[in-house]
Amino acid sequence: MMEKIRDAAGTNRMAVIIAYFLIYVVWGSTYYFIGVALRELPPFLLGALRFTAAGLILLAWRYWQGEPVFRRSLIRKSVISGIVLLFIDMAVVMLAQRYLSSSLVAIIASSTAIWIMAFDAPMWKKNFRNPSVVIGVVIGFLGVTALYVEQLRPGDMGVHSEYGVLILIFGCISWSLGTLYAKYRSSGEEEVNAFAGSAWQMIFAGAVFWLVALISGEASNTDLTAVPSYAWLSLAYLIVFGSILAYSAYIWLLKIRSATEVGTHAYVNPFIAVFIGMYFGKENVTYIQMAGLVIILLSVLLISRRKR
Repeated sequence: MMEKIRDAAGTNRMAVIIAYFLIYVVWGSTYYFIGVALRELPPFLLGALRFTAAGLILLAWRYWQGEPVFRRSLIRKSVISGIVLLFIDMAVVMLAQRYLSSSLVAIIASSTAIWIMAFDAPMWKKNFRNPSVVIGVVIGFLGVTALYVEQLRPGDMGVHSEYGVLILIFGCISWSLGTLYAKYRSSGEEEVNAFAGSAWQMIFAGAVFWLVALISGEASNTDLTAVPSYAWLSLAYLIVFGSILAYSAYIWLLKIRSATEVGTHAYVNPFIAVFIGMYFGKENVTYIQMAGLVIILLSVLLISRRKR
């Protein structure tokens, strides 16, 4: 994987580009495939199948590569980041959508990049003294808002919408703290440990999803033999591309780049989701949405210009 693509100067630039493509484009595409899979599979069972399969496949591959994947410290640290990053974040998004429209969920969720910068104490001095980083984070949020502002309607704030907002903000904070824990505490300092660490994180997240799916009755009330092939293909895409590749790339990038820079995926993912929905759903692109794209790209460029 990415750690194999190196040169004498350190991490190969192409490996970084591939990793950013995975967390920007591939991760953004998973919104569409999650929606397709959820037509036939309940949410917690979907999470259980997705993360358990991805975690076990990645762990087996790393073990076959000769990596010591069963180290106690690696497993212990992966418990926290797996549950906080994967389970809580996905669970709160599903809960928030009971009270808010998907457009409003996307806008609020994009604030994750702001929370990451706010909580990244070791980088406060460097980030807050760099105008391009601060401006980039702020206008990136405005860009995502421009993508969805035309889809917002007065009825989008449903009954007890304040519950949805609070739940979603909690999820954004949880993802931000989990990101920083994964960067500074989880999976060790070595870049190669990031892949075994992400495997364990997915396994533990999958275990919690299984627990909730069993308690809620999702597992027992779902006839897997009746699930159509398109849902299984969507699940396979989420396992291979969304989890094994994109999530592992995210954890790896956190080891070599600032959390604020890596967190810009929160701005790009919604645009990719809108673009895919436009392509498959034949939706029109408005001038405001195009302006949102330009603003998002500008914010990413500003943040990436920071001195490393």
